[in-house]
Amino acid sequence: MKRVAVSVSNDLSTDQRVQRSISVLEDAGYSVNFIGRQLPNSQEFKPNYQTKRFRLWFTKGFLFYAALNLRLFVYLLFKKPYDLYWSNDLDTLLPNFLISRIYRKPLIYDSHEYFCGVPEIQGRPLVKNVWQGIEALIFPRLKQVLTVNDSIADLYERDYGIRPKVLRNVGNAYLPKNFKTRKELGLASDAYLIINQGSGINIDRGMEEFLEALVTLEEKVQLVLVGKGDVLPQLKEKAKEASLAGRVHFVEPLPYAEMLHYTAAADLGISLDKDTNINYRYSLPNKLFDYIKCSIPVLSSRVIEVRSIVEQFKIGLAVEVEPAALAAGVRAIKKRGKETYSDAFKAAQERFAWSEERKVIEALLLQIDAD
Repeated sequence: MKRVAVSVSNDLSTDQRVQRSISVLEDAGYSVNFIGRQLPNSQEFKPNYQTKRFRLWFTKGFLFYAALNLRLFVYLLFKKPYDLYWSNDLDTLLPNFLISRIYRKPLIYDSHEYFCGVPEIQGRPLVKNVWQGIEALIFPRLKQVLTVNDSIADLYERDYGIRPKVLRNVGNAYLPKNFKTRKELGLASDAYLIINQGSGINIDRGMEEFLEALVTLEEKVQLVLVGKGDVLPQLKEKAKEASLAGRVHFVEPLPYAEMLHYTAAADLGISLDKDTNINYRYSLPNKLFDYIKCSIPVLSSRVIEVRSIVEQFKIGLAVEVEPAALAAGVRAIKKRGKETYSDAFKAAQERFAWSEERKVIEALLLQIDAD
């Protein structure tokens, strides 16, 4: 049986994009080893394939990335060579590239974002130069590259003359057979529930402004934040200061199947990335496709890729990320009613189906077999 090593820099259990890719690899006959890291709050994760989680002394910053890359390189070096290496994002690319060259094996690079445009490294020239140096050294030598949308593919083609294949963050077809009730989820049955979900509840993603908007909305309008991110401590404090107790629900990161119960229970989904950096400008997050799959209307910011889908399929509204506009958007979608979007969601669900999206990976694997 062919073997593949799939590497990420994060926890394994909540990385839905990579888990979906793994399902295609398994269907293609690969034995998978999914490699990531173990965090103090990591959830139990026991899929039907092999996993490896590194325990590292550092959890962020230069020392974390240095330790991860070194551990990953040594781990892969002393394993029997895999038939394929799959690197997710720039922070796992260097060791995978080196190992693939040492053992003369194919490598697929899956860039989930325009990595050198992420806000965390802007204003830090040394850090940014290191990542840009690694990317500039390796990217022109890659044969198989994936990314999340056409806008980011355009950027990479501009930078390196290589156009990645586009694999959107479309969810698989899974939905729970029996959704949990709001009571079972600890949510009010008579509330108008708004959800924001994901592992990137960070700065410039609109949550601060949305809390300000929430203050001006009727009390039955409530917000559910599912996931993790840098600004959660500030949001919790802001919710207290703004007298929003009982109206903002913070839920820890959940496995995908469990998270969908909250998504389906909501009346409205929000995606509010602000156009403050090139990476957010062209973002197209998983949650948008989860909202589509669960047939809940969307209130989004006006970043290019998200706005295009929201407006093309008429599944909600795209507005400015400022409190008055957000509050007005909520009121407009609430007044229209969730049920009136049903036909729009049918069209969007047909267009963004994992059964179609997975063909991008299948074509790459066939190409690798032919080489």
